[in-house]
Amino acid sequence: MALPVNKSAAIMNAIRSITTLAMAAGALVLTSCATAEREDNGDRQADELGTIEQQPHSAVCSGGRFACKARVRTDTQNKIKPFATPSGLGPADLAAAYKLDPAKTSTATIAIVDAFNYPNAESDLATYRSQFGLPPCTKANGCLKIVNQNGATSPLPGNAPANDDWTVEAALDLDLASAACPTCKLVLVEAQDDQGNGLFVSQNAAAAMSGVVVISDSWGGPSDGTDATLDSQFFTHTNVNIFVASGDNGVNTQPDYPSTSAHVVAVGGTSLKKSTTTTRGWTEGAWSGAGSSCSSVTAKPTFQSVVPSAACAKRTASDVSAVADPNTGLAVFNAGAGGWIVVGGTSASSPFVAAVYARYGITATNDASFAYAHAGQFFDVTIGKNGTCGGALLMWARVGMGRLALVC
Repeated sequence: MALPVNKSAAIMNAIRSITTLAMAAGALVLTSCATAEREDNGDRQADELGTIEQQPHSAVCSGGRFACKARVRTDTQNKIKPFATPSGLGPADLAAAYKLDPAKTSTATIAIVDAFNYPNAESDLATYRSQFGLPPCTKANGCLKIVNQNGATSPLPGNAPANDDWTVEAALDLDLASAACPTCKLVLVEAQDDQGNGLFVSQNAAAAMSGVVVISDSWGGPSDGTDATLDSQFFTHTNVNIFVASGDNGVNTQPDYPSTSAHVVAVGGTSLKKSTTTTRGWTEGAWSGAGSSCSSVTAKPTFQSVVPSAACAKRTASDVSAVADPNTGLAVFNAGAGGWIVVGGTSASSPFVAAVYARYGITATNDASFAYAHAGQFFDVTIGKNGTCGGALLMWARVGMGRLALVC
């Protein structure tokens, strides 16, 4: 049965709680997909999500050792599709969908880690915030800061190659963080490139900066088995919560790091659509492209005891989710990409969730335990899937403190 939404939550009735797992062959194999028992309302929501028009979209920065997790809407020629006016979901939509409390405000700092320089960051952000009536966030008023991977304002790294455009990613990150916490400050940490360890080094620079309470990492790559070493060097920061996009390719055949780090909140993705059948006014389900991973090296944390060991004996991603489906994508402004564009991917959900944590002043735990300890303060995902069922794979979703086998 689908669990009801806890409408009385004092904080954070904001993000969908979901952990999607793939079970390795040999532990248990299903020969066919099981049908989940769902409420009629769940059936109606599934029908609503089934009407979402599928649009072409593609990755924008996947040419390096590490790839960002953004998916941008494209035209029939696979080129970024600009819009004359904002298209896609804006801040007011997100505030309504996730019931963000207007009384909750914060001036804490959100750190965003990306690769390469983004020359138009300040002006693009100004256009987005002005369009949607958000307060100005500039270098001059102290709201925006841009630094290199060592935390210095100069020299900034060079621009990204044309075929590895991280500016769309950075625009998405800044815009979604702004949407979730309009009064928060922003610091964009620009790693030297996406080939070396600059994105990791940037974690230490971000955590050391004054006022930073959350770090958003909308990037990752296949684990090379050195996760524990990288964790100890770059992700062990007791003063911040770190959020990492889980990926855009469904179930990862190889764990995607750092989303499987012991010290981060792995953020998955949903499809989000206005609804005429729910009291919430929105329908939300697991996005088929949302990434999920089972770590091969990181031990299962105690707060993930709800995850059957047969499904994943170690650290599992994701932990929480929010809108990421490019087909229900977000309005983003990037002059270099043509102006107003529509972007999705778990690169959208990661900065949004990070900024919600900052807005609500959720205490840093240097892991994902908060969501598991406060499951009643999250909306539940009860529909959708991010992979195939049957054969060697079994798909699960965490619903509150229970579990739900997903419909195939």
